[in-house]
Formats: sequence, C-alpha cells, structure tokens
Amino acid sequence: MEAINSLDTADIQSQPTVPLSPHVHVPPTLRGEECYHVFISYSSTDYQWTHSLINQLESRNLQVCYHERDFTPGRTVLENMSECIQESQKVLLVLSPEFVRSRWCLLEANMSLFRDCLERKPIIPVLLDPGVSVPLHLCHLTYLEASDHDFLNKLLKVICTPNQQLQGSTVLPFQPPSIYNGKALQPLSAVNDEGLNKWDCGQFSDMEVPDQLRLIIEDQEQYRKAVRIINRVSQNKVWLRPTWIRVLIYVIGGIFNYSILGFCGFVATTAFTTQSDFYGFRYPVGLVVVSISCLSCVPLGLMIQICLWKKDDEKYIVREMQKAIGEANIILFEQKVLMGCQSNSKIYLVYVTLDGCKQEFAATFSEQAVAEDMFRRALLFFSSGYTCCLAKRHFPFPLPDSESHLEGGMCFCQYVSQQLSREEWK
Repeated sequence: MEAINSLDTADIQSQPTVPLSPHVHVPPTLRGEECYHVFISYSSTDYQWTHSLINQLESRNLQVCYHERDFTPGRTVLENMSECIQESQKVLLVLSPEFVRSRWCLLEANMSLFRDCLERKPIIPVLLDPGVSVPLHLCHLTYLEASDHDFLNKLLKVICTPNQQLQGSTVLPFQPPSIYNGKALQPLSAVNDEGLNKWDCGQFSDMEVPDQLRLIIEDQEQYRKAVRIINRVSQNKVWLRPTWIRVLIYVIGGIFNYSILGFCGFVATTAFTTQSDFYGFRYPVGLVVVSISCLSCVPLGLMIQICLWKKDDEKYIVREMQKAIGEANIILFEQKVLMGCQSNSKIYLVYVTLDGCKQEFAATFSEQAVAEDMFRRALLFFSSGYTCCLAKRHFPFPLPDSESHLEGGMCFCQYVSQQLSREEWK
C-alpha cells in the first residue's frame, strides 16, 4: 500500500523520538478557499483520544476542522462533510471498529456527493485499533498507527508537507482494479445472531445491499438472489435438527422397534418350546432373549445417536451453508465479489476478480462447455474456503511457484489445484 509516495518511508521511520519544537514542522500556507489544514473525521466513541490529538495539533498552529465545532447547524451531515473537505487541505480518518461501522459507511455510501473533493485531497488513515478491518477504499493507502511511538512526528510531517508533494495519495474508487484485488470487505453478520442455536442457520438481510457493496455490485438484484440462496438453508436443512424433534423421532422409532421385536419374540416363543425354570417361574427362552435385546439396545442406541448428532450440529449447518455459498458465488463472481463462511453467523466478503482464473480453465479444457462446467464446479466446491483464506490472509499451504493471477497472493485456480492435490473436495 502506498499512500504518500513522495515521502521517504525510511526517512520517516528514522526520525528521532524527541520532543518537537513548533519550528520543526511549519504549517503550510492556506490558499484560496482553504480554511483548515486538516479535517478530522472520527466516531464519537473515540472522542477522548481524538480531542487529545486535536489539542496537540492546534498547539502547533495547525487549523483543525471537526464536526462538533465546525459543522453548520441546520445542514445535513453529508453537506457539512463535503464543505469541510473542500475547505481543508487534507483529510484525516480515525479508524476504529465503530468508525468503520458507522461514519465510514455513511461516507462510502454517498461518496458520489463529494468524490471530486476526495480525489483532490490527500487522505491520512490513522489506525486507532490494530484489530480494525481497513475499508476497501483505503486498502491501497499507507496508514499511520496510533500505537507507534513516533506517531505524532510522522503525522506532523505529512500534514505539514504541501499537497503537491504528496503524489498519488488520494482515494481513487476502484481504479485500477489491481489495487483492490484480493482485499477483504466488512463481513456480514446474521440478523438473528442473538440466541442463534448451533443447529440453526444465520439469516442475512436481502432487503438492503450493505454499504460496503453498493459501489461494487452493479446489479444489486444479483446480491439479493445470492443471499436468498443462503437463507434457504435454514428452511430446508434445519427442521430435523432441534433436540426435541430428534428425541420424539427416536421415541416413536423405539416404540415401533420394540413392537416389532416383541412380535418376533412372540413368534419365537411359539416356535421354540424350550422352557427354563427360574425360582419356580417357567418362561420361554426366545421371549427372554428378544426382550433383553430390546430393553438394552434401543435406549443405548438413542443415547449414542443424540450425542453424535449434538456434537455434529455446528459442523453440519456450516457445511450446508458452505454449499449454498458456493451456489451464491456462481452468481456473485461476475460482480467481483466472493463469499465464504466458517460459522453459522458470519459471512466473509472479498473483492476479487476471477477473469484470469476463468481463462486458465478455458485454456486447460479444450471444449468451452467443459471448461465452463469445471469452473462452475470449482466455484461450488472451493470458493467459500478460498474466500475465508483471503479474508484472513492465511492459506493452509505455501504460495505456489507458478505465476498467480492475484498480485502478491494466491489466485483461485492455484487454490483449487492445491486442494485437488490434497484430495480436498469441501
């Protein structure tokens, strides 16, 4: 990722950790309609940290713009943000989980309102929480980490460097695609996440296309269709899974089984005349044998089956969801989006193009119909696992030596090849 290409990274990192005097970094001159050196966008949950930073910047004669003080009352948030970005030299985003969930989604979903502003303004992403997932539009930028001991020095150097010297530091929506290829998006969480049983499938909203997908998916009906395929798992695969239904089935089955075995015992009693004497009681041997088998095997079998079924609950439903997600990815891959899951309540999303991999299938199989069918089957079996590996940036095998269609990572056809060599079909 390169956000500030003209700055020498080594030079930044070599800055000594010493107190700064106001003369070390001179604020650039405000020109034309510029009123601020930097506009800071942050979530209210990060108020304390952000205002501490604002005080440090303003103590160095930097003009800072932020919403609580500088937004105009009576105007919409988007109108205020657009104007403040226009009047500022740079834009600083305080990235935390809450910011990504709320404010950045608002910015991303309405980027068309002030895209021209953003394309002319350097963006400075500050990673407040190391665990936050960086939004797709910022993945190609070099972010500053708040935990860095030299953070303030690096930030001041960027803010005090004139914009014309910060080449290539603007957000360019999906241009070129290679910048974003293989990047993880914000995952989808089930709307019924609270109280979700192990045997149940998470339900995902197909009404609204999530903010992080609105600028990516051109045909939003395709997204809704894909989600409906996943939601059908709960309707078709889960109705036999609850414990009370299983117990009822096994009780009914046990009674039926006991009746059959009792009938067999009666037949055995009439067929075998051999009788035994036990403390004065005479009984047919056949009936005793069958009855003992009934009373011991049916409860034991019931207990074993319930234990095994209970243990397999989550694995079962996740496997069914992965199959459904494979079908969904057959629809979504043309939109450069893939889904994957490893639990019943969360779906991972990645932005990735499979054009090169599809061409590889076409070159491998001479007939077009065969190539398309094999590519479709590969999506069905392997796309969910591939998505999870991309989202977590971890593969269960080393990167192959062959040329990849994904710059700096493992492409889909390489993943399929590795899985086939390991005889992995799920």
